[in-house]
Amino acid sequence: MNAQPSNDPDAPRSCPLGHGSELTRLFGPEASTDPGATYERLRKEHGSVAPVLLEGDVPAWLVLGYRDNRRVLDNPRQFTRDARTWRDWREGRVDDTSPLIPMIGWRPDCVSQDGEPHRRLRGAVTDGLQAAADRGVRRHATHFANKQIDAFAEAGRADLVSDYAEHLPMLVLTRILGLPQGEGRRLAESSAHVLKGGEDALTHNDRIMEILSALAERKRAEPGSDFTTALIEHHAGLDEDEVVNHLRLVLIAAHTTTSNLLARVLQLILTDTTRLSGLISGELDISAVVQEAMWNTPPLAVLPGRVATADLELGGHRIQEGDLMVLGLAAGNVDPEVRPDLGVSVQGNDAHLAFSSGPHECPGQGIGMAIVEIAVDVLLHRLPGLRLGVAAEELSSTAFTWESRLDSLPVEFPA
Repeated sequence: MNAQPSNDPDAPRSCPLGHGSELTRLFGPEASTDPGATYERLRKEHGSVAPVLLEGDVPAWLVLGYRDNRRVLDNPRQFTRDARTWRDWREGRVDDTSPLIPMIGWRPDCVSQDGEPHRRLRGAVTDGLQAAADRGVRRHATHFANKQIDAFAEAGRADLVSDYAEHLPMLVLTRILGLPQGEGRRLAESSAHVLKGGEDALTHNDRIMEILSALAERKRAEPGSDFTTALIEHHAGLDEDEVVNHLRLVLIAAHTTTSNLLARVLQLILTDTTRLSGLISGELDISAVVQEAMWNTPPLAVLPGRVATADLELGGHRIQEGDLMVLGLAAGNVDPEVRPDLGVSVQGNDAHLAFSSGPHECPGQGIGMAIVEIAVDVLLHRLPGLRLGVAAEELSSTAFTWESRLDSLPVEFPA
């Protein structure tokens, strides 16, 4: 961006979106250990929108303000999800082998498109997910929650991240998609690597596509009562690439967000004896704890990505056509303009950004919520006396560009 700064203090600021060490990297040491501090420093320095560098020193605007996030998410005519209009990619500064491409690059799925193509494809996804929910997501979640707990119930201790939250959602998803149960752990690992980025992201993305392509081929020959068959047979007439890419979309989005949300909800419960006793006694509803987690630690901290369709102003900055925007959901949820006192209860307030907003709002949020609620309920009933195995302040998280995940959640209980 080559606009010159204005002498008018009220004029929109022009902050060059170019490559340079002066911009904050969302993948650096500070961002990985304390992303919240990074967001707040950027908010103080730049306001509600800040120039940043993504992996590979790729420039983007990080939207920090709640209202600015809503504006971008709710207005696809100004901010499109079609990454083919992204100037840095279009002009060859971002290669197709970049680890950002699995998360930002264009695909023949509903997330990558707007308008009528989006409505057609999203309708097929929504109908398929609704049919899956009607066929017993809660029953599947209950079954696999019990199986996961069986594996460590006699030990008297467990890590509820690696032993429970990281795999339970994928086991439910394998049943929903019509995959063999044995594929669950491989797909969970690959989905995590796609979100983390790095040099292995493309390899793991290819592994996911290979497994899902074989699944779609199998279901064309042997249809079943599953999400894959529902996509194949939907009246929207999805072609082979559209079917496989929507399987990928649901798999990665549903698993990573649900596993992360489940870990954060369990963290809230086990670091507060009042919450724990309230849930056990029935005085506290699990949905209230889930809502608190979605406000304060949303499963996706940063949402990729939107592209400005014209030159415009946002958050006091001049945004140029083709600029990449990434949505700071975690930063927006704690924006001082909408939450001046973070200690005030958010119970009953579902205006958080955790599920995005606008035409691309998460269509599978009901399924994710059901898995989390069942997972917590089964765990508390199976393991009376459950307690945190370390001091709360010893718990740590690691952040990547798009998410911040709890490293471990050690617990103890009567064997």
